[in-house]
Amino acid sequence: MFELWYSFFETLPFNWAQYRFMQHAFLAVILISPLFALPGCLVVSKQMAFFSDAIGHAALTGIAIGAILGISQPLPSMLLFAVILSVVIQFLRRYTQASIDTVIGLVMAASVALGVVILSRRGGFNRYSRYLIGDLLSLSQSDIIAVAIVLLIVLAVWIFFFNNLFLISFNSTIARSRGVNVWWYELFFSALTAVIVTISVQWIGILVINSLLILPAAASRNLSASLRQFVLFSLAISFVSGLSGLILSYYWATASGATIVLVAMAFYIVSFFFARRVSSGTVS
Repeated sequence: MFELWYSFFETLPFNWAQYRFMQHAFLAVILISPLFALPGCLVVSKQMAFFSDAIGHAALTGIAIGAILGISQPLPSMLLFAVILSVVIQFLRRYTQASIDTVIGLVMAASVALGVVILSRRGGFNRYSRYLIGDLLSLSQSDIIAVAIVLLIVLAVWIFFFNNLFLISFNSTIARSRGVNVWWYELFFSALTAVIVTISVQWIGILVINSLLILPAAASRNLSASLRQFVLFSLAISFVSGLSGLILSYYWATASGATIVLVAMAFYIVSFFFARRVSSGTVS
């Protein structure tokens, strides 16, 4: 598969297409775009932007735990901590009187502080600073395979649980009346979001990963008039933002993740003004 991909790129008349790291990054963006766009629709609908941001920032603590355990590759500890944190947030949301944003804010503050304290005390913070901005250009074949596996899981979830997840996101009371176990679905989706964010944070960056998750869906929401359009526009904006941002980052010599987010933000700004024109009746 990879050899066919390399051969195809070598026929393209672009300088950037001849580099192996760009070929890997381009393929990764194609996989990451739906990986973020599909869950992003639910994140925006369920108003979980703050939750996904907390999971992204808590990656520092997962890295710190891996450092304490002597794990050379911190991804397993990051994933474990992110899933546990998502479950803790959902339990606190259900069994405390505090609002969800208060719960998430408290958990994020404590987890980030713990990670910074551990890493700074062990003198390893600078070594893991690359996770702050990410590096799409460092992906290997095994990394791409890992992204593809996660994408297949997300697609399976989307196919089998799409209706219930969207019903819960729009009206959990109606979902309960139809026999949907809202609690378990929310717990499951929170854990899945945590896995997606955590496995991608090393390439996208802690500082911008949440924006990449919510911006395409937020822009799509401004443009769409139906659920189908909401999903399709989110996918299209995610693909175009990812691929054009990657190419721009090559020519500008900038961080790929952050450049992609800026392109996605441009789409959101355009969609915002378009939505205002539609609502004011200036667009038929």
